[in-house]
Amino acid sequence: MHKLTEGQKMWLTVMVIFAIFAVTFIIFEDYDRRWIEPFEEVSDWHLLGFSIVVLIGLGYLLHRYAQKMDERISREQVEKENQMRRELTQNIAHELKTPVASILGYTETILHTPDIDNETKQKFIERSHTQAKRLTALLQDISVLNRIDYAPNVLTFDPVDIAAMVSDIALETAQALSEQKMTLRNCLPQGIHVEGNTMLIYSIFRNLTDNAIKYAGTGTTVEITAHDDTQNWHFTFADNGRGIPPKHMPRIFERFYRIDKSRSRELGGTGLGLAIVKNAVALHGGTISATQSPGGGLTFEFTLSKKHPKRKA
Repeated sequence: MHKLTEGQKMWLTVMVIFAIFAVTFIIFEDYDRRWIEPFEEVSDWHLLGFSIVVLIGLGYLLHRYAQKMDERISREQVEKENQMRRELTQNIAHELKTPVASILGYTETILHTPDIDNETKQKFIERSHTQAKRLTALLQDISVLNRIDYAPNVLTFDPVDIAAMVSDIALETAQALSEQKMTLRNCLPQGIHVEGNTMLIYSIFRNLTDNAIKYAGTGTTVEITAHDDTQNWHFTFADNGRGIPPKHMPRIFERFYRIDKSRSRELGGTGLGLAIVKNAVALHGGTISATQSPGGGLTFEFTLSKKHPKRKA
């Protein structure tokens, strides 16, 4: 179904209002008549003809104005998108530069220093491997966001058992949780099914879990709960860790936004995890918000549609 532009909505609204007013005024003759009656005076027909002419003229002028308004909105939208692409390209280039420079530096040292001792060589190789892993994670995250932004129609939507998926994520992250002395409480009821893209839904819960492991702090607890309504599942992902300073809260879902850049890079963060979460949630017909937990820490609340958004009745 064709979606009306803002200009078309404005034009249609004004035309309908004017037409209703003109027809009502003329037919009921200043509202003196109780019901529709034939025109008795020639002036009534003249007034009706004049109103039609005015309506056509007004409609033409408003149509031209609506077209210009739509063109202006379209230009502004294109410029905004181009600006966002430029900023994203600059951010990607900046993020790629650091690991690539590190890998080149370590490998050039190894290649051009024949007498380097084995211990130092091994250390440089390990550091290069770490940077290569970070580079791979960054490219994977960029790929995921590109698919969401530019090719959402090619993504497949199938039944997804979220309770089983979160149980698998708990097993996959068990060692990392243990190293941080953290506890993951999976309080999801059985039978949580949605029609969605398995990879993206996995990214939502895995990124939130990894984010908590990296930044919530040692000895903290992460709790995942859910309840449903007719159309959606409502999830809460909360930890009792160190939380985030209030000034950063409005920007945590922005791409490449980091609260502590040096610490985030040290922990292997790409700066895209929460951006992927937000976009994946939106693609599944949901919304997400983040707030400070009353007892400290961070709480994410989000929804996922039970059915593919385009297939809702």
